[in-house]
Amino acid sequence: MKKITLLFCLAFVNFVIAQDLKPAPIANIEINNNYIFTSKVDIEASEVKSQGNTGTCWSFSTSSFIESEIYRISGKTIDVSEMYTVRATYPKKSWNYVMRQGNTQFGEGGLGHDLMNAIKSEGLVPESEFSGLIDSATIHDHSQLSKDIKIVLDAYIKNNKNSSHPDWQADVETILDEKLGKKIEEFIYEGVVYTPQSFLEMTGINPDEYVTITSFTHIPNYDSFILNIPDNFANGSFYNVPLDEFNEIAKDVLNKGYSIEWDGDVSEATFSSKYGIAVVPNEKSNSKKSLTEIVLEKEITATYRQQEFDNYNTTDDHLMHIMGIVTDQKGNIYYKVKTLGVQIVTVSEMMDISI
Repeated sequence: MKKITLLFCLAFVNFVIAQDLKPAPIANIEINNNYIFTSKVDIEASEVKSQGNTGTCWSFSTSSFIESEIYRISGKTIDVSEMYTVRATYPKKSWNYVMRQGNTQFGEGGLGHDLMNAIKSEGLVPESEFSGLIDSATIHDHSQLSKDIKIVLDAYIKNNKNSSHPDWQADVETILDEKLGKKIEEFIYEGVVYTPQSFLEMTGINPDEYVTITSFTHIPNYDSFILNIPDNFANGSFYNVPLDEFNEIAKDVLNKGYSIEWDGDVSEATFSSKYGIAVVPNEKSNSKKSLTEIVLEKEITATYRQQEFDNYNTTDDHLMHIMGIVTDQKGNIYYKVKTLGVQIVTVSEMMDISI
């Protein structure tokens, strides 16, 4: 039986951010002078990490989700290596690009199921064994990584075996070794010798037990389909449900102690890390006001949600980790979200930002 706890795509919700691997106190959280949030559901989560100069939010957020799942399953606190799965994903992404003869996107982005695919085939390792930082580096910087790999792939696609990179797979591995570190075959963790696969088994995580759920009107409800967005290079499958059911599933999952990996669009002007709030005001003239006080919000319907996806207003923008539920002083529901570089962001249940 699959656990519907991973990869909610294109949702309309309210969010906040968690930090240490422990629930926030069930007390009033005052974000500013006008919003006062009361925690209703708190899921254990690790501290917020910086992805640096990389486009790897998909790995950071899904790794955070995995860390919470490990804690839920076993009570163990494990800092999972985000860059191990990034490294494991680039060869898969490169193969897809070459087989499609360059007629697809190639870059740093990805989706939550990419991490699940990576750990299923390559296993899992702790951060202490693979940081992805070379030499004395302290900040991740992938500004050249995907570009360097793409040069190799494009050269092969153009001239095949007559190119300067006839063995493109070996050349990609060399770049990854230099930029992120060599593959790990075996390591010692807390006095026990593990391989990446045996470490994954130790955590109790089974990648096959998770499913991706979304809500669109161009696909029949309760059908699985491949979502056509640029970062879905793996052709991952999504399960489509009605919008009201989508939102109810999210609340039910959280109330049962599970967290959620979430893919959304944070480019909206009223998604503010500075103020720790994300809402869709009914009137655009209230956009600035909505960041500091409660205003009437727009009702997001399935039709409006689909329209915003079709016209590219809502895009595959950023992946985050939903950690719980809070309410404001008027009883409005928000989701508690862990994202990068911020500590608390409250996202309104009516927020039209998901993919």
